[in-house]
Amino acid sequence: MRIRSILFLTAIFVLAVNVSAQQAAPKGKWAKIGSNKIHYYDIGNAKYKTALVLVHGWTCNVEFWKDNYNAFPNQRVIAMDLPGHGQSDKPKIDYSIEFFAKSVDAVMKKSGVTKAVFAGHSMGTPIIRRYYELYPEKTLGLILVDGSLLPFGPRADVDKFFEPIFEDYKAGAPAFIDGMLPPTVQPGLKAFIRSSMLATPDYVGSSAMKLMLDDAYAAHGKIEVPVLAVMAPSPFWPKDVEQQYTTIAQKIDFQMWAGVSHFLHMEKPKEFNEQVAAFISKNKLL
Repeated sequence: MRIRSILFLTAIFVLAVNVSAQQAAPKGKWAKIGSNKIHYYDIGNAKYKTALVLVHGWTCNVEFWKDNYNAFPNQRVIAMDLPGHGQSDKPKIDYSIEFFAKSVDAVMKKSGVTKAVFAGHSMGTPIIRRYYELYPEKTLGLILVDGSLLPFGPRADVDKFFEPIFEDYKAGAPAFIDGMLPPTVQPGLKAFIRSSMLATPDYVGSSAMKLMLDDAYAAHGKIEVPVLAVMAPSPFWPKDVEQQYTTIAQKIDFQMWAGVSHFLHMEKPKEFNEQVAAFISKNKLL
């Protein structure tokens, strides 16, 4: 009888946790760019006209922010699936950085947000930088999550490095993704990241990568708004990366975290969320 009681109470507890999780899950909303739908979450008080906007990286989706988008109860938070990713429409078009930036603005307009702090992971960094260049009056600050403000090296070397993705995406993409997932990443998290990224259509991944590389070698000006850069160690960063970032953005808080991978906001969400909250508070952005 005692065992049955314990099993019954355990079942009730599990059910309560599951129900609570379902209640806490954001409700999906939709914006449009042209004829294509963009899926996004709008969390917090909709009366606020300012927000923290989370922009995921190459072949990722909104759930890469699942440990972050509910972590800021004092702010309104917008998190989206970029076109071609997650639940958003996936037309066969050129997935340029500018197109992605304009899709972010489409979500801003639909949600009624007039100004925001933008966080961009990986490819999300050039997207939010381009957003700032297109809509400086709407940009309060930028948060770079292991994202590059610099060209990736000599163009010929870079083209050669990414050649496997462009020649045979189905074979090249898994190897490239595996290279971003060192043994330090927990197996469950690694499986989620890998399966989610490989679920993005090959024509989206290939186009977005090529046009992201093109954008890296384009001319970009300085960033005048406050910037937080939270980076992971990598042999691909130049030794003076902090100095170069400071030259581009003088109002920068540059942090290089140890013991993390490219997906640091997922590996250490508590620490990441604390840094974001401190950055927003220190600069009185939201």
